[in-house]
This record gives sequence, structure tokens and C-alpha cells, in this order.
Amino acid sequence: MKTIYTLLYILSITCCSFGQGVKLAKADKKYEKYAYIDAIEIYEKVAEKGYKSVDLFQKLGNAYYFNGNLDKAAKSYDALFALNEEVAPEYYFRYAQTLKAIGNYEKSNQYMELFAAKTNDSRGKLFLQNKNYLNDIDVNTGKYILDTTNINSEFYDYGPSFFGNKIVFTSSRSDGNQYTKIHDWTKQTFTDLFIVSMNAEGKLEQVENFSKTINTKFNESSPVFTKDGKTMYFTRNNYNDGKKRKSDDKVILEKIYKAELVNNEWTNITELPFSNDNYKTAHPALSPDEKTLYFASNMPGSYGNSDLYKVSIDKNGKFGTPENLGPTINTEGRETFPFIDANNNLFFASDGHLGLGGLDIFETKVNGKSFEKPINIGKPVNSTKDDFGYVVNSENLGFFSSNRDGGKGFDDIYTFKICTHIISGIITDVETKEILPNAKVMLFDDKMTIISETIASEKGIYQFKIECNKKYYVRASKETYDTNEKSFDAVSTIGTSTLDLELKRNVFPIEVGTDLAKLFNISIIYFDLDKWNIRPDAAEDLEKIIQVLHQYPAMTIAIRSHTDCRQTHKYNEQLSDKRANSTLEFIVKNGIARNRLTAKGYGETQLLNNCSDNILCSEEEHQKNRRSEFIVVKM
Repeated sequence: MKTIYTLLYILSITCCSFGQGVKLAKADKKYEKYAYIDAIEIYEKVAEKGYKSVDLFQKLGNAYYFNGNLDKAAKSYDALFALNEEVAPEYYFRYAQTLKAIGNYEKSNQYMELFAAKTNDSRGKLFLQNKNYLNDIDVNTGKYILDTTNINSEFYDYGPSFFGNKIVFTSSRSDGNQYTKIHDWTKQTFTDLFIVSMNAEGKLEQVENFSKTINTKFNESSPVFTKDGKTMYFTRNNYNDGKKRKSDDKVILEKIYKAELVNNEWTNITELPFSNDNYKTAHPALSPDEKTLYFASNMPGSYGNSDLYKVSIDKNGKFGTPENLGPTINTEGRETFPFIDANNNLFFASDGHLGLGGLDIFETKVNGKSFEKPINIGKPVNSTKDDFGYVVNSENLGFFSSNRDGGKGFDDIYTFKICTHIISGIITDVETKEILPNAKVMLFDDKMTIISETIASEKGIYQFKIECNKKYYVRASKETYDTNEKSFDAVSTIGTSTLDLELKRNVFPIEVGTDLAKLFNISIIYFDLDKWNIRPDAAEDLEKIIQVLHQYPAMTIAIRSHTDCRQTHKYNEQLSDKRANSTLEFIVKNGIARNRLTAKGYGETQLLNNCSDNILCSEEEHQKNRRSEFIVVKM
């Protein structure tokens, strides 16, 4: 009997394993065809029965990950790593991303450390270079004021684009969709383009199907329109003129198409010449001059799963050769949904650059053929989930897409306004109250970096546009007047504030031999021990010297640098020369002609106190001797 029970037990295990194997094979076929929802259903049932394997949890996690369900992907990857078996480095990255989605940044950083140690991947390098990236993101937080829109459905709604005073967007909603064909990947209808009117306040209303000639039984998405409204570029599955084409591995990929508006009908639909059956091209965006088309693709030569490219458009509408935007923009992850605003700033979504979780939206300045380092635009636009599809008009009204918590559907469209504030004021004489026209007014950020400058009008009025939630300083100067500066505390609302500045007329004559530091009550320029670099506090004081030189364009000065007695006479002479020249170079870089300045180091030959060799002095007493002077040589 014992032998019989043993055989029955073995037989039951074998049958169970065989049954699970059949289910997994079925799930794998669904997975390979991107039918992720069907695959997930089978994988989950197998896992509930206690079956565990690296392959199961990898595919289950991926199915959730690629469908944007990052919370559940995190649970699957958690089960994967609990097996303590070797997995590909990419899973460390994906796990780190999904941990952000559930707010576990500490553990996410741990897995990014492991990911960086296992690869030479740019995403790992970016993390190692800035482990405190969340602080940088916080700095950019608060620029945007968010609101929901009333066009969202319980399905996918995303990819808005401006079309005159209307918005065209992508949706898988069944209401208004021309076809009822269900997508295996999403279990919803294939997406169509929809159009909605936008009133003067930016509110959306009256959703309609965009075009029966553009929309087909396959997916359409992410359109962009020329300013005259006569040409559009959009994304569609590889299907046109009633014919569908597949890649070598039998998948219908996305391509970019062009259409023309003729007699109020979209027609002449053509595939762009650089598209291909075997790779994706998607999400077109036009430069302000409409001579360049930006798009996303995984074409050969890409760095990651989706890179950003650009291609020129000549005056005859012919396209050049696509160019990858390079490693400043693209990573081994996903860069997608580009948009260029009127000021030639590139916005795009990425999970390869450092973000809050999922896809985040980044901004970079286009400088000719190069790009500045992308900056995460921060909360509240970016969240722990996927945020993408950013567009904005010249009136600072914009839209974007997100699958963040609290939404109505799988993806939702949100609206925003860029929070800007106006500082304005009048420059006057502090004693006579008379208006001072043509005063120079400068705007600085909280680190005393110059942001902008202007000249007050004939009525003494100046104005600056600033970002909300940031502190600024405003400085006014005018010849024969002392410079004055005021701070402006951060505000969180769109509007206008007044900040008047009063200037005091100089009552002291400036003569040859005058020390500007004493005359204008400017602090002595100090240096750290054995150093000659300009300290932050010294830079602020030098700004005042620079303003005096601007006020008196004929003035020339001699910069004199002094040390304390420590070190040898020769060393101190060399050190003071370096300090004097460092001061000179700083002033030159800030707009003062070199021929108006001389620099010389005096070492320890002109001490201000008795702290000479072999005399015991405090650090404060020694520092008084480490100084610079600014002597007027010519007026």
C-alpha cells in the first residue's frame, strides 16, 4: 500500500507539472504576440498554484511593465528577485523603476546601484553621477498649475496636439470609434484620433471622431499639424490603402504617415520614406520653422528601446536622412513623444533619465545641432507613473498624458498653465523722489546668478517675467548713484507684483587714489587660506565693483591683493599675484574691458595689523590681511 500511495503521489505531481507546462506554453504564445492581458491571466493562475520560475516572473513582470501597470509589475519582479537566481541586468533597472512607482525610492536606489555595477549602461552612469537627483527635481517643482480635463473616458486617452483652436487626441473609447476591432494587447478597441473644441479659457468640449479617411480599423495616434492646418503627420500601424504589412517576425509595427487637407477632406495619405516594416517610427513633432521633423524610433543604430531622431524637410517637402539626437538625449531606455515649443525647447518623455518613476517629461534647449543636458520638469506634471505627450502653446497653456493614480481611465489627458509672475516697479531718487529714467536693472536668482537685465523706461519703469515658487533679487544702478538691491520672495500664483527701488546719489567725490571698497562701503574681497579662487561671498561683492565700473566707463582701477604672513615671502608674493589676477579675470568675464584693469600682488608686505612672522594671531586676525583693494587710477 505504501508503494501504491507513493506512485499515486508521483503521478499527481507529474500530471500537475504537465498541466502547468501546457498553460505556460499557451501563455508564452500570447506573450510573444504582445497579447499581454491574456498572458497575464494565465501566468497569474499558474503562480497562484505555487509554481515559481525565473522565466514566469520575468514575463509576468514584463507584461505588466509594458502595459504601464507598474504597481503589479513591482510585485512580479519582487517575486523574481526573491528566487535569488541570476537574471539579466535589465531586470534590475525595471525593478528599480517599478519600486519608484510604489514610492519605495530607497530600495529603488539600491537596485540602481546593483544595475550600475553590472553594466556600462548610461542609465547607471547617470544615477552614479547624481544619487541625490530627487533634490534636483524638487528645485523644478511648482512651475506648473495642473487641472483635469472633461474629455477623459474609462479607456486610453492620450497624445494631445494643437490644431488651430482645437485639440486632436488619441483614444480607444468605443463611443465614436468607427470600428469595434479589439486590440490583443489592451483588450480595448484600436485607437482613433478624436477632435475637440477649445474655448477662450482653454476648456475642452464637443468631442468628435476626427476623420473617417485618417482613422482605420488599426491604431492611429499622436498627430502634429503645420501652422496653416493643411498638412498633418501622424502615427498608424503599418496599414494603408487597405493593405497591411508585417515585419519579418510577423508583427504589424507603427509608422509615420503624412496627409494633406484638400477641400476639407484629409487625403493623399503616404508613408514617410524613412519608415520600414522591420522597425517602428512614431510620434512626430515639428520644429517652429517646420523645417525639421522629430520622431521616436528603434531603427538600427538606436541606443535603446526607443530613441529620438530628427529629419530635415526641404522647401519641396522632401525628407533628408534621419539623425539620431545622440547620447545627451537618448539612453538604453525609452525616449519618446518629442515636442518642440515656440522657443526651440525640446520636451520628451523618458524612463532612461533620472525621474520619479515610469516615464517622466524632460526639457532641453536646442542649440543648433547640439542639446543641453535634459532637465526633469518636476512635479506636479511628473508623477511616480507614466507621464508623456507634453504640448504647450505660446500662451503657456498646455496638455499632457498620464496614467497616474486618481485618473478616470488607463491614460488620461491633463491640462496645465505655466505659472509665471510679473515683477515691475519704478526707479526713483531716494531723497527727491524724482523718477530716474534709463537706470540699469538686473534680475538674479537665489544663487546670485544673473537671469535677465533691462533698462528702465523714460518713466523709470522696469519689468521682469519670473517663474513661480522661486526667490529672486532685483538690482538697480545708475551713474552718480549708489547701487541698490532688493529681494523678491517666492510666489505661487500667476499675477503681477510691485517692487520699487530707490537710489541714493553719490555725495562723495571720486578721485584718483580713492579705494572703491571704502568709498562705496563694499566688503573686502576675502580668499580662503592658500587659495585664489573667487568665493561665493566674494563674487557678490565683486558684482558691486563691476556696477561702479559700468557707471563710470572712463574709470580705470588697480587691483591690489594681499596675504597674511604665513608661508614664505616668495610663496605669499606668488599667491597674492594669483589672487589679483583671478579677481581681474572675474571682472573681465562680467563685461569690463581688460585695458581698464591692472592687477598686482603685494604678498605680506602691507599687513593691516601686527600679525607678522612669529606673532601668534587668531584666524580672524590673519584673514583681515588676506584682502583685495580697488584703487582708482584714472577717471
